Amino acid sequence: MKYVAGRMASGLPSHVDEADLISYGLFGLINAIERFELEREIKFETYGITRIRGAIIDELRAQDWVPRSVRAKAREIERAHQKLEHRLQRAPTDEEMAAELKITVDEFQETIVQISNSSIVALDELWSTGDSGGDQVSLLDTLADDHAADPAAALDRTELRDRVADAIARLPEREKLVIALYYYENLTLREIGEVLGVTESRVSQLHTKAVLRLRARMSTED
Repeated sequence: MKYVAGRMASGLPSHVDEADLISYGLFGLINAIERFELEREIKFETYGITRIRGAIIDELRAQDWVPRSVRAKAREIERAHQKLEHRLQRAPTDEEMAAELKITVDEFQETIVQISNSSIVALDELWSTGDSGGDQVSLLDTLADDHAADPAAALDRTELRDRVADAIARLPEREKLVIALYYYENLTLREIGEVLGVTESRVSQLHTKAVLRLRARMSTED
């Protein structure tokens, strides 16, 4: 729980206390213990982390700590991205996004900062698996798993997994690298900044833009 809470806290506003996140995650841990199935031959850690993240996100959303104006800006950027990518057949640049939104590039980048300072780790967003049990899975967990032991249970996730993997592959290189280092290599934003030779704030902006692109593409294909 401390590991999950620590990683999530790094992307949240300073007033969100890590100890609170740990307490929120406790419910997810208890749920994971109750529902874990040994016969599925997956690590409890993998299953438990997903449940803990979900419990933390649910509680943060219940508190509605993200300002409505920030939510509205994020949706506006997602819609603009959908429109431009469809028209250009590629990822739009900051300049093109700013022009579409009728704001300056500086204003667009400041908006990205505002969203990044109030956003939950994007790939922890929970999606319904569509099964009768009502289980949910995060975007990250829908990526290919060579050790999946139950193909039948994973069948409903196949299409979503392929769509997410394709969307990630189409990200600009630096954003794709940030996603890979953060979610696969478990580096912190500060450590990624050291790898890329940029500030932690810049990494946060790249991460947020990658998230918005992924959400826009997923919405377009729904």
